[in-house]
Amino acid sequence: MGAGKTTIGRQIAELLRWDFIDSDHEIEARTGANIPWIFDIEGETGFRQRESMVIEALTQRQHIVLATGGGAIMRAENRAALHARGTVIYLETPVERQLERTARDQNRPLLQTPDPRAKLTALLIERDPLYREVAHYIMPTERSSARDVAFHILQVLGLR
Repeated sequence: MGAGKTTIGRQIAELLRWDFIDSDHEIEARTGANIPWIFDIEGETGFRQRESMVIEALTQRQHIVLATGGGAIMRAENRAALHARGTVIYLETPVERQLERTARDQNRPLLQTPDPRAKLTALLIERDPLYREVAHYIMPTERSSARDVAFHILQVLGLR
């Protein structure tokens, strides 16, 4: 959360003239409900099932830039689909930066807690090894603008 997946992904898609898809927005479009509502009604397990179905479908497509929710990595089938069918970039972002970027966002159910810093830290400890496992490239985001990160990614991939 707050790594810049959507912002950077949109810029890369624009530069490549590919479609940009955010898996969370795709879930909302397919269900007609927002993510917090899905979490409230179906819980995280129900949401993750929907997320896996969307990732399975979207990773079959060509010439897209896909931004997934940070928790998508928790399911082995998502990791396998993402790694095998595309090039995965882990946008490595420190907790402090994540807090700055998500401070006023009410659309993040996992951060609706009295201590968002502790939650983000716990999520990073749990997820970081999985992000590294599935990533083809790791890209630090702390010191660069979204546009600079997007250009750097394209250079690393040999697309610019």
